[in-house]
Amino acid sequence: MPETTSFRRVLVKLSGEALAAPDGYWLHPPTLASLADDIARTLDSGIQVALVVGGGNMIRGARISSAGWIDRATGDSLGMIATVMNSLALETALNAAGVQARTMSAVSMPTICETFARQPALHHLDKGQVVVLAGGTGNPYFTTDTAAVLRAAELRCEAVLKATQVDGVYSADPKSDPSAIRYDRLTHDEAIRRDLKIMDTAAFALARESRLSIVVGSIHAPSSITAILTGAAPSTHVVP
Repeated sequence: MPETTSFRRVLVKLSGEALAAPDGYWLHPPTLASLADDIARTLDSGIQVALVVGGGNMIRGARISSAGWIDRATGDSLGMIATVMNSLALETALNAAGVQARTMSAVSMPTICETFARQPALHHLDKGQVVVLAGGTGNPYFTTDTAAVLRAAELRCEAVLKATQVDGVYSADPKSDPSAIRYDRLTHDEAIRRDLKIMDTAAFALARESRLSIVVGSIHAPSSITAILTGAAPSTHVVP
């Protein structure tokens, strides 16, 4: 059975690919509208929401740098800019759904959006606004998973919801192994002992140190974010 939650404030980590159109175009307006409605329902359930969105629907710094024509730091900078573009699109969709949202970027772009600072971000959340956190950590070599955990710890979130392609953490890849077992609940130590790839190593280490819960569920089900956080959809809870 799905686990119910009593989270007051959650950071939702979305992949950039979750925003892409079926034909491969980097943004899909109906998907943005659906996500915005989903997040509005999450707010209505009494949960405050911060968002981190990746840029993989446009560019991946590590991938293009591996081709050899651009260095990794520059590639990651391009990826950070892509997350700003995605975040602004998501902010626009949220505003259209009647949700007050603010994009805050770790990479300073003051003519485009607010620069991230912890106290203003906490103030926005306390007022019931959604904070869309762009620009990763503001540094190369760090993934948006790490950015999500870092911001969740800074903003006193109680959990990070990692919205993925599958409905939880499995003992093996469920697409290739039909006998794979989905876990309802794990501790951080159990995830390490079983070598389960919840997040990249730096992100998971920070979550463990900060005693942050990680919730893993599928982005594809209708009202998925709300359903996962209210216990109406399958998920895996990785707890301290």
